[in-house]
Amino acid sequence: MTAVIAALIGSLILAAVFYDVARLVTPRESRCPPLARLRGRRAALESAEMWLAGLRLHGRIDADAYRTRMHSLARGKRTQGGHDG
Repeated sequence: MTAVIAALIGSLILAAVFYDVARLVTPRESRCPPLARLRGRRAALESAEMWLAGLRLHGRIDADAYRTRMHSLARGKRTQGGHDG
């Protein structure tokens, strides 16, 4: 009986690992933070806006890229590549 339970738990863990790997390598996987995903689209856009402002403040993107991306966020569209770093 113990062997059956151990095999069941092991198979569930392996299934979770395979699912996670498959989810991470798909090209359309959303890259928003998990908490923002739980709070909804509006929170995800706010999170992306804060991340973008941080990139601009630290000099990682130029003014034109910042302006273009903020315009997209204002229209409700997140950037395709997710968070840059």
